[in-house]
Amino acid sequence: MLSYRHSFHAGNHADVLKHVVLLELLAYLTQKDKPLWYVDTHAGAGHYTLPEHPAARAEQQSGIARLWDATDAPAPVTRYLDDVRQINPDGMLAHYPGSPWIAARHLRRDDRLWLSELHPADAESLSQHFGTGDRRVHVEKRDGFAALKAHLPPQPRRALVMVDPSYELASDYRNVSVALADSVKRFATGVYAIWYPMLASRESRGFAAALQAVAGPRALHVTMTVREPAPGGMAGSGMFIVNPPYTLPDSLNTVVPWLVERLGQDRAATWSLE
Repeated sequence: MLSYRHSFHAGNHADVLKHVVLLELLAYLTQKDKPLWYVDTHAGAGHYTLPEHPAARAEQQSGIARLWDATDAPAPVTRYLDDVRQINPDGMLAHYPGSPWIAARHLRRDDRLWLSELHPADAESLSQHFGTGDRRVHVEKRDGFAALKAHLPPQPRRALVMVDPSYELASDYRNVSVALADSVKRFATGVYAIWYPMLASRESRGFAAALQAVAGPRALHVTMTVREPAPGGMAGSGMFIVNPPYTLPDSLNTVVPWLVERLGQDRAATWSLE
């Protein structure tokens, strides 16, 4: 099973897809003049210094490094690149923003961020990064699935929930499905963004169908594959969004083909939107 630490894989093709979708969701949800909660169940360290060892550099080269100098990107990708460049003010690609950093940058004064991370080192980094300077941010060293039960339904009745565990264990897939089913029962109008790796495992192959059974017709499923699948490797990833903005399908129909063209590594590179 794939061992997926945010820090090691920061900036790869899966991060590109995840963060472009996240920014589209934030852009839409912050248009309404009402407070919004952002709940991140597996927040990681918040932001990352890109490591130099060859295996990790190969991850970056599969994603952000291929887009770093792009001048013809669609508007949603340009917004994403602006965020990555913001964290690299000298123009050298040395740092990568995690989902909490991106959310904090785009959320407003009256919005709130609830960030959960159970891994001790990542939880410590997350706390150090946000510290006490941003009163919108609440960092919790706790299981993210338990945090969902604590924070939903949100006080403002508006929330974007990001779910992207490591999927190191086969049980992660079931835990996500169970958490989603419980969450939509208690807070049916929330926007839920679930990331997952596309692997050869039985759990990965059947994951989207399991989520669809929970979400019903209120969901959007986008996938991006960059290469031919190989044993033990991640050839692509998917995002499953419950209660997506009505603008999201048209945006992704433009953005994801452009990403596949830039990030594709062989003839197997493709995408889908359902």
